[in-house]
Order: sequence, then C-alpha cells, then structure tokens
Amino acid sequence: MKRVEGSAGVSLLECTNPVKNKWRVRWDVETNEGSSASYMEEELDHKPDAEEIRSLVSKWYNDETDERILSGFEYDGQTVWLSSENQFNYKAAYDLAVQTNGQNLPVTFKFGAEDAPYYRTFDTLAELQDFYMKAMKHIQDALSEGWKKKDFLNVNLYFT
Repeated sequence: MKRVEGSAGVSLLECTNPVKNKWRVRWDVETNEGSSASYMEEELDHKPDAEEIRSLVSKWYNDETDERILSGFEYDGQTVWLSSENQFNYKAAYDLAVQTNGQNLPVTFKFGAEDAPYYRTFDTLAELQDFYMKAMKHIQDALSEGWKKKDFLNVNLYFT
C-alpha cells in the first residue's frame, strides 16, 4: 500500500487490468486545490469483497493510530516516544509519586531523538502529573480519532 497522486474523482475500487484480474482499492482521499488528490492505494490480484476492503482499510487506520501514539506527542517542545515500555515506565513513576506523595521524585525521562536526546527531570508531583495527563490525553485522542475513521468507513461506496 502506498500514497499516490491522482484525480480528485478517483474510483475507490477499480479494475485496472481485466486480463490479469488486477484491482485497486483506494481510501483516505485528500482533495488538493484544483482537480488533483492524494490517496492510499493497494493493488490486489482479485476483486475484493466488502469484508476484505473493511479489513484492509481498518488495518491501515490501526497502523496510522499506532504511529500517531508512538511518535506524535510532544512535551516541552520535544518528541516523546510513547512505546508500550515507555508508557509503562511513565505510569509506574506517576503511580508511585501519587502513592508516596512525591517521595520518589525527582525522576528523569529521556525525550527527543536518539541522536538528539533531551533529559527532562520532574521535581514535583504537579510537574509529573502535568506530563502524564497530557501523554494520556494524546493517546486517548489518537485512539478516538482512529475509532471515528473506522466507524465512518462506508464500504458500500466501493460498490456503487
């Protein structure tokens, strides 16, 4: 699957080669100024049914959501990598700070990129809470957006 440029009125499902039974499924159509658009496209060696289209597009939305969660959050102007391991570490530090009224503080986390690390120390429970709550809001917002996209996927549009 890849993002391509094409016409704004592109068909969501198209047989591109009847002899070889080649079909293209398209989604996430973003219309540009004029008559062009960009969209995701996957070529298949058969005509997909509605369930296969739903599965293909839903998987892409899930992957997009995961990527947004993983690398789309910034704090103090720095990218925060929200891998599962980091999420666990942030939660553990926050939970312990709450349970001990901040006795485990200060705590330091590494943000930024591997080649440009940024170390952020949280000295107070309020500082750590601000970070943790914003990280959790980012995750929830990304999940909510992904769910909405999947909920509004209308596979009937592929067969009109």
